[in-house]
Amino acid sequence: MARLGRPGMSDEMKDELWRRWRAGESISDISRGIGKPPGSVFTVLKHHGGIAPAQRTARAGCLTMREREEISRGLHAGQSYQTIATLLGRAVSTISREVRRNGGRDGYRAVTAQERAHDQARRPKKCVLSRSPALRKVVVALLQGEWSPEQIVGHLRLHHGDDPAMRISHETIYRSIYTTRWKVVPRELCKRLRTGRPIRKNKRHTVKGQWRSQIIDARSIEERPTTAEDRSALGHLEGDLVLGSNTSQIATLVDRKSRFLAIVKLASRHTTVVVDALIAAYAGLDPRLHGTLTWDRGMELAAHKRFTAATGVDVFFAAPRSPWQRGTNENTNKLLRQYLPKGTNLATLSQDELDAIAWKLNTRPRKCLGFRTPAECVALTG
Repeated sequence: MARLGRPGMSDEMKDELWRRWRAGESISDISRGIGKPPGSVFTVLKHHGGIAPAQRTARAGCLTMREREEISRGLHAGQSYQTIATLLGRAVSTISREVRRNGGRDGYRAVTAQERAHDQARRPKKCVLSRSPALRKVVVALLQGEWSPEQIVGHLRLHHGDDPAMRISHETIYRSIYTTRWKVVPRELCKRLRTGRPIRKNKRHTVKGQWRSQIIDARSIEERPTTAEDRSALGHLEGDLVLGSNTSQIATLVDRKSRFLAIVKLASRHTTVVVDALIAAYAGLDPRLHGTLTWDRGMELAAHKRFTAATGVDVFFAAPRSPWQRGTNENTNKLLRQYLPKGTNLATLSQDELDAIAWKLNTRPRKCLGFRTPAECVALTG
């Protein structure tokens, strides 16, 4: 009987495949570990969207693999159905139907019969989006608008919390997108998600810090006001560079409280160019966002004193190799990669195009904001 994944995998192999996948191993590592081509591994993963299927259990009363092996041995020994049924404590009709369905006396094989029974026992249940066309229409529309599944669920709970027909989990949306066997959500919508991956992956990666040069009179992040630490007030921004191909770059500024984003076009990474661009960017920001600025140890902000003198904004620097101290900015830069993937030549983008991308992120709901948008949070904050 044909198996899923060329040239075929046993159930034991598939169990090992999913165990390794959940542990964060790559397709190549899994391929070497189970002795199957990478294409076979990917075929199995893609069929389930990278989401390990639930463990299946046989219905009570079904013939077991051990019983089927006893039937096979009994047939090979020339025993009658009655004798085999008596040995197994089963009805004669159960044995006769089992043999007749699976090749008769001469063709019966226990393994083949077990696989056939396993396949026929599948009772695929329609997913939530298949059963609710109205909900599916809303979810697909928001996915096309580049909202994440969590943002969609939060939006539905906020605006349709009293309607049971509009309830769904973000995991169900992910399964609907990635699992090829359902086909209720257009497959190409996985490219609208931030990662753009064809299947789900585990989060087993760490961010490695980089060595940074010394900045004269750099004030430590530990000196920031308490309102910056507890996110109780607007105006405490985190900033960094996002790099592209051909030595291109942009700067990002993110408010810690509202997650409001500003993107700044840069001609180079030289501190004079960066500081001038940031001074111009701050001139166009809401005055309520002129509190503090936290940067990493990059030399692009070596002229921080000139920036402070021009804007009145105090600059603080995170510790070397400690990106988690600017987690708001790091996370926002990951969201930005949905629109500006690695390898993009950022020099080809105008400031207007960058502003349009920032507006998309500023008008998308965020889980950390109770599924309100950054723009709404700025507007609602006095």
